[in-house]
Amino acid sequence: MNYNLELNKAVNEIKSSKAKTVCIQLPDGLKPRAKDIADYLEKNTNAQILIYAGSCFGACDVPNVEADLLIQWGHSKFRK
Repeated sequence: MNYNLELNKAVNEIKSSKAKTVCIQLPDGLKPRAKDIADYLEKNTNAQILIYAGSCFGACDVPNVEADLLIQWGHSKFRK
């Protein structure tokens, strides 16, 4: 299966926020691709990318890490 992970959108967000350290959080199904995703983001932003390898049960399950930006994948968009 191919997924559109919108990596360019993540790159733009990292650049616009001037984040130096970014934590990425992925659901279990995407964790095997974590290194590829991190490498792409590092190459295109020069930010240090941390891969959160713990469990991920949704947007309320935010890891407590020291990072300028947290990016989560695999969750539905929130609507008001």
